[in-house]
Amino acid sequence: HVQLVESGGGSVQAGGSQRLSCAASGYDGTMYCVAWFRQVPGKQREGVASVRPRDGSTTYADSVQGRFTISKDNAKNTLYLQMNNLKPEDTAMYYCAAVGGTYCPINSGYYNYWGQGTQVTVS
Repeated sequence: HVQLVESGGGSVQAGGSQRLSCAASGYDGTMYCVAWFRQVPGKQREGVASVRPRDGSTTYADSVQGRFTISKDNAKNTLYLQMNNLKPEDTAMYYCAAVGGTYCPINSGYYNYWGQGTQVTVS
């Protein structure tokens, strides 16, 4: 049973940085795509970044390219999202997600395991 638990959210000033973590259990991190998504009330969930399980290659949304970095520590079964130069429009609930396989789009419909989310507020 895959479980994902996010942490690290909070309030930050524009231009600042924050790092989110997602502790995973119940799966083999070398065989699952993992990704970050975000959602603002009333809007669709937006893909932020994903990382492939074997070669570690990454995909980013245009809106965060160059500012956010996704990474994972397979030994700790933990996924990270380092967010730099934060903007007010980055304010959202951030979710980590996982799915078995090696094709890792930032498309929420593709993922079947989700965390409960952590709120990030940029002002």
